[in-house]
Amino acid sequence: MAIAKHTDERQHSSRSLILKAPLSGLVYDLSEVPDPVFAQKMVGDGISIDPTTDTLIAPCDGKVIQLHPSHHAVTLRSPEGVEILMHIGLDTVMLRGDGFEPLVKEGDQVVHGQPLIRFCADKVALNARSLMTEIVITNGELVDRLIPSQGRIQERDDTLLEVVLNESASEQSEQTETASMALLSSNPVLVPNPTGLHARPSATLAKLAKESGCDVLLEYNDSQVNAKSVVALMGLNVPFGASVIIHAAGQNAEQTIATISQAIVDGLGEEVNQAAEATAPAEPEEASLLLPKQQQADQLEGVAASPGLAIGQLYVIQPEHFDICETASESDAEQQKLLQGMTEADNQLAELAQSWKDKGDAERAKIFEAHQELLTDPTLREAADQLISHGKSAAFAWRQTVQTQADSFRQMDNPLLQERASDLHDVGNRVLRIMLGMPTDGPALPENSILIADDLTPSDTANLDKNRVVGFATVQGGSSSHVAIIARAMGLPAIAGIDPEAMKQQNGTKAVLDGQQGVLKLNVTEQALAEIRQRQQRATERQQAALAAKEQPATTQDDHNVEVVANIGGIKDATKSVEVGGEGVGLLRSEFLYLDRVTEPTEQEQYEIYRDVLLELGPERPLIVRTLDVGGDKPLAYLPLPEEENPFLGLRGIRIGLDRPTLLRKQARAILRASEHGRIRIMFPMIANLAELRLAKQVVEEERVKLGVEPIEIGIMVEVPSTAVLAEQFAPEVDFFSIGSNDLSQYTLAMDRGHPKLAAFVDGLNPAVLSLIKMTADAAHRHGKWAGVCGGIASDPQAVPLLVGLGIDELSVSVPVLPEIKAQIRQLSLADCQTLATQALALTDAKEVRALVPVVD
Repeated sequence: MAIAKHTDERQHSSRSLILKAPLSGLVYDLSEVPDPVFAQKMVGDGISIDPTTDTLIAPCDGKVIQLHPSHHAVTLRSPEGVEILMHIGLDTVMLRGDGFEPLVKEGDQVVHGQPLIRFCADKVALNARSLMTEIVITNGELVDRLIPSQGRIQERDDTLLEVVLNESASEQSEQTETASMALLSSNPVLVPNPTGLHARPSATLAKLAKESGCDVLLEYNDSQVNAKSVVALMGLNVPFGASVIIHAAGQNAEQTIATISQAIVDGLGEEVNQAAEATAPAEPEEASLLLPKQQQADQLEGVAASPGLAIGQLYVIQPEHFDICETASESDAEQQKLLQGMTEADNQLAELAQSWKDKGDAERAKIFEAHQELLTDPTLREAADQLISHGKSAAFAWRQTVQTQADSFRQMDNPLLQERASDLHDVGNRVLRIMLGMPTDGPALPENSILIADDLTPSDTANLDKNRVVGFATVQGGSSSHVAIIARAMGLPAIAGIDPEAMKQQNGTKAVLDGQQGVLKLNVTEQALAEIRQRQQRATERQQAALAAKEQPATTQDDHNVEVVANIGGIKDATKSVEVGGEGVGLLRSEFLYLDRVTEPTEQEQYEIYRDVLLELGPERPLIVRTLDVGGDKPLAYLPLPEEENPFLGLRGIRIGLDRPTLLRKQARAILRASEHGRIRIMFPMIANLAELRLAKQVVEEERVKLGVEPIEIGIMVEVPSTAVLAEQFAPEVDFFSIGSNDLSQYTLAMDRGHPKLAAFVDGLNPAVLSLIKMTADAAHRHGKWAGVCGGIASDPQAVPLLVGLGIDELSVSVPVLPEIKAQIRQLSLADCQTLATQALALTDAKEVRALVPVVD
């Protein structure tokens, strides 16, 4: 590709693409860039700008086909098919995004002049080798020559580069022929580059692939790309320490694989730790000590996902296999096949959503409506169509597209977005089954089946036939996944994170699944089964007796009363809580008003809901409304929040309300207005210091004065250790404490309660957590206030006597267990509970505590 100098006399070619200046500054030839990869044009030919502005804009119309995770580089594809890489600064990948703000995302269509990336010029200049920004054409085979500008240019207005297209250019010019050749593959090769395969190592790899004379593919995480394309290689986002596989076809395939493998090991031109090995380590990895193999025979352990006992026979669901042909000759026909598959899948999802609505289960219906949203995402269709246009079959293109997007979800810090990967696979497999003519229904299951699977999709779970399935266990997932939520709603015992040995069990094996303890017992004897059936019968009898005595107060045998109220998520839960003897509502999760909608709820909408719940409860039962509890881990479509490295330690809970006070004021007014209809209280989530509490109280007081209503009680959630430790200082400024044991446990133990390996250790009965609960209750009582627990352990029968003994005055529990918790308290003695709590505080871990507390059998 030749370069001609830009002159005013020349005329634009009819086969030209004009790139306007994406930045203001001084223009340099690539050969002057102090980086051999760019100077030697290994990435491609182009030009460089030493910028004087701080926002990179689009030099032409096009589509964003690649945005580097560090946000320092972006690639556009013009309508003519020209790929333009814009790389801000040198060695800026080392900043890992610090100082860069992306203004677009992959798949966006942009127009000339549209801002792409904003950067802090001072920060980048101080921490990177240079601010020189490269504008490079990465698919130079389409280009006959480049005509660059010289001197100083002004962004948006001045022409930076004229790209004269090659008359014989074709979209098919880079199409490989690997399908018709013998394909050789390497062993896994570890990438030793500290920042992974960014522009420089990708360019070196692409150069080697082009020089090899072979067709070369690079595979990472089940995705394969043309190794001769720098953009494609960068788009894989291969991180440090990842394993890649090189595939090559051609006369020199074996030598090409050896050469490229060694080049990767050597760092592809970058200095790397030479201790890295070329292939995956031969020495077998020792099993995790976090989750040691079970010593007890015929028993596999996992994480409790949904309580209950199930007796049945195992049915192991093996991973689904799709027989897919990679290539196809008729692109139009393949695109039509994909469209038909997506349309049929959309119809199926709509029917599933409607069927759950007809059954009165709106929550489950929303899952399938969310699947429809994923299916209709235009970026999925566009990406698949692009692969099809390059000769791939509809099934191959669709699977590749879904896999790539799912992988990107998994790499995100946001737990909800990580969970979307499973949802996307569910949707993707539904379309694949339709296109391949495979049954869309699940397997025919025997009666009394206990399902074992690596993972179950939400569709799999929601479609389970309860007449045949009595419980299930999955190797993947955690207690907060969609699957676990559906299992609890269906009343099916379930275990997540089960030992992978479960997948090796024989179908038909007799087993008992204990969803409360997270244990799967195998090859159970008839005598043991008889004992378990007796336990089930006793549990049924206890439930019936508790329901019959639902209106009796929860008073211990030595006349100590504990208030038992409900955790609810809407008016239906409030109605049900009254029906089963609930004494009020200890936690109304107000975020149900804000989720699954595109606009913020109005003050009037909120007021009406709070009013209706109060009227449902009646004048004597209290209602505690927790103000909006969202954050980076629970995003709202209409409340954009910054991406955070750790959303659990960022803007969430009350911090959102204080950061967006208009939001908090609107909710406070709605709660205050509803106070004329009953005993309503307000509770702030995630309070960590007194300054946050005082600011939040100030907002409520200002709105109360404006409305002219009487004061209402104000309390706080105790969810972080600092609040419990300072409970003595908090107590004079609140009317009550409500302990959120789920968050308090994970913050105290520094473990994510949704983590598949650590979730089993996040237990509110850990003595450290119990100590914080006691500190909170003692401080409350010294100041004449009360303390409750609204977290998961309030509904745990093993925890109830300990909480009573620690001085907890109120238990806010799941609606279905209200009668049983009240009945359990009536069988307790406060004195005995206090003795038990003292003993528990002296133990070392939750396992010892649970061994101390007898299980009601």
